[in-house]
Amino acid sequence: MSLVKTHAGADRKWLEEVTTATMRSSAAYEMTSGDIGRARGFVREFLATGQSLHAWTVSGRATDIAQLVVSELATNVCKYAPGPCLLDVESDGAMLSITMWDSGAVLPSPSPADPTRVGQHGLELVLAVCQSFELRREAVGKRVSVQIALQDSADRPPSDRTAR
Repeated sequence: MSLVKTHAGADRKWLEEVTTATMRSSAAYEMTSGDIGRARGFVREFLATGQSLHAWTVSGRATDIAQLVVSELATNVCKYAPGPCLLDVESDGAMLSITMWDSGAVLPSPSPADPTRVGQHGLELVLAVCQSFELRREAVGKRVSVQIALQDSADRPPSDRTAR
């Protein structure tokens, strides 16, 4: 009987470790137009794997936002810094960190709000839906990092949407 209790306790501990595990993955792209869809698929698969392996709770909205953000960041790479691009994702099941590196030296900046402007709203969208946004110059190129909450919650603290 005690063996069963010990075993059950061990299983319970294992489940806690699995559900709180941090997962990381990376992908490299040449960032042609077809790579934008592949980057979205990479993030979608990453979140699905976290749900199945680690029992993460990921809202459909969070999955959609993650794909939108990756699509916007990848589109900027295609337009302004064509060439190699690295996409890193990491999550503990509560927040998803997305980091995209490219070789372009020009740092993106949001355009002033203008509802009549056609296009160039990508960075505005990213800033509106992410909990954090960070932009860093690197020895070669730049790195854009964002964080997205994976669960919808009314009691989540307000977003830090300012570019740093």
